Amino acid sequence: MFRTKRSGLVRRLWRSRAPVEGDGETDRGTHGTGGCCMGKATKVAKSNAGSEAELKSLTHSVLKKIKEKQLELLLQAVESKGGARSPCLLLPGKADAKVGQQSYSLPMLLYKVFRWPDLRHSSELKRLSCCESYGKINPELVCCNPHHMSRLCELESPPPPYSRYPMDYLKPPGELNEHMLIKDSLALQESGDRAHWCVVAYWEEKTRVGRLYSVQEPSLDIFYDLPQGNGFCLGQLCSENKSQLVQMVRAKIGYGIQLTREPDGVWVYNRSCYPIFIKSATLDNPDSRTLLVHKVFPGFSIKAFDYDKAGSLQRPNDHEFTQQPRTGFTVQISFVKGWGQCYTRQFISSCPCWLEVIFNTR
Repeated sequence: MFRTKRSGLVRRLWRSRAPVEGDGETDRGTHGTGGCCMGKATKVAKSNAGSEAELKSLTHSVLKKIKEKQLELLLQAVESKGGARSPCLLLPGKADAKVGQQSYSLPMLLYKVFRWPDLRHSSELKRLSCCESYGKINPELVCCNPHHMSRLCELESPPPPYSRYPMDYLKPPGELNEHMLIKDSLALQESGDRAHWCVVAYWEEKTRVGRLYSVQEPSLDIFYDLPQGNGFCLGQLCSENKSQLVQMVRAKIGYGIQLTREPDGVWVYNRSCYPIFIKSATLDNPDSRTLLVHKVFPGFSIKAFDYDKAGSLQRPNDHEFTQQPRTGFTVQISFVKGWGQCYTRQFISSCPCWLEVIFNTR
């Protein structure tokens, strides 16, 4: 029997499904121990042979009903692991599929098969702003592209004491060249460039690499190598750092992160294969005198900055804002390596590769 192109696409898609424990594949970037992202993308135990065969049969049956062009788009998204911008995959949202006693909507089935085998409910998901279905409700058709979705990072409540660390105003004087950063940021604003909503600085340990990157578009990809996105390519910056650790972490940045300004705040989506770590004053209790470093696993999103909360942090008698007026309007993000009291690195300036995002509140 001659194999059709459609059958070949279906087989390639099944081979590209998200790995489960027992597949013989390892993905160090999708699991870990500890951290603040409670719904982390850990692998689930491999199901028994019967349910695995049933899932395969169901997935093949569903995929064979999809148009060939749509299968090609889905395969592009799945094989690139979200690295390439792929179009929406609009399919009937109300169609149900059943595995054993469990019934799934068509989008949920595709999300489970190709991204998160441990996914339980759609409430765990957040649609990315690059998706045509973002912010829209269409009862007939919904985007089923698995890489147009992210998992929501659940914050710890209450946070454990071991993951907290002193505020940056307690760090040794002169650890970072803050005056240079503030001066460059003010220069951008005074030059008439008022359209930007934030600027991004890239650091390697205590040294800033390159100039500030001014952000005007609602969404920005920050990545290491071309062509892994449209935006801020860290690999093109001239760095003289010879540290082996810095070199190793640079190589792991990969697709990096996506920074998006949305109606409810600024979201960070981890596009890489390794965790990122985030500190933001708006992620914590405003009455707290210490800030929490949040660990965000690959495929997860976190609302890293809230404009309303940031405004409420500007208290005249607030010790933190007396010492560092920018703290409430800055987010710090490190790649691969964390910092704080549960790490050997107490301060982010000891991290190999990290970002500082400074928001324009004018």
